[in-house]
Amino acid sequence: MKKFISPYGWFSIEYPDTWYEFEDEEGSFLFYNPNKWTGNLRVSAFKDESHNYAKQMMHEELNGFPGACMKKIGPWEVVASSEQFQEEGRSYVSYTYLMGVGNTVVEFSFTVSKGIAPKEAEQVVASLVIRDEKKRLPKEIIPVRVWEIHQVDEAFDWVTKTIKKSQKKDFTGSFEDLERLQQFIDSGMYSPGQRETWEAVGIAFGVILINEMDGMDWVTVVDGRKEYPALQFDGTDFYLEPMKFLSDKMKNEGTCNLLEKFNAIKAEIEAKL
Repeated sequence: MKKFISPYGWFSIEYPDTWYEFEDEEGSFLFYNPNKWTGNLRVSAFKDESHNYAKQMMHEELNGFPGACMKKIGPWEVVASSEQFQEEGRSYVSYTYLMGVGNTVVEFSFTVSKGIAPKEAEQVVASLVIRDEKKRLPKEIIPVRVWEIHQVDEAFDWVTKTIKKSQKKDFTGSFEDLERLQQFIDSGMYSPGQRETWEAVGIAFGVILINEMDGMDWVTVVDGRKEYPALQFDGTDFYLEPMKFLSDKMKNEGTCNLLEKFNAIKAEIEAKL
């Protein structure tokens, strides 16, 4: 099972290792197995100022949806319901599970082919933890979320456009682009204290590491209210926060030798392997 913590830390779930998160509408998180489809699971969360919000929503769902019933799934009392429908000549069932506590409600919607039991979805439902926002929780590293993928894409796109404009060269995230990133750092166009700029360059450096080192990949770090992308190398304890690394390096020293850092990382990983 893999762990997912929602943006802003409202809740966490555990989902099958063969599932991945995919882009969905705002406020909803979509998971499924892209290699062998066994159903789509959507998870949405809602908050209200009222501490009776969860009870009210569950009461409304139970009494307002035909066929809805209370069901025990793991530690949760859930309002469960289902609905059949057809699409392109095929029959499907959409299972809905609504539960919550205090001012937080979480809704699961699992769509699967008719005749397939929603066992996988109910395992995920049972794993739900509604996190206490007032409690300081330990730092966690989880599989990269769509949320951080967007952050990486935006930063990389900015670096690509900026280098294209200033150096008249393309930037694709290959090893050869280390030289272009170094020219960016050495150009003096941006001051060492411009944290957001160097975080973006750090992400671009991370993209080069991923493209050049098979096994390196993005992960998401959740540390209190801080949530950001970092790098891990599969099968080892290698871990790097490229955004923080580069912004701190620039702030404290005013420069950074990226080729030297790249070679040091490569040597460290080779030693671990």
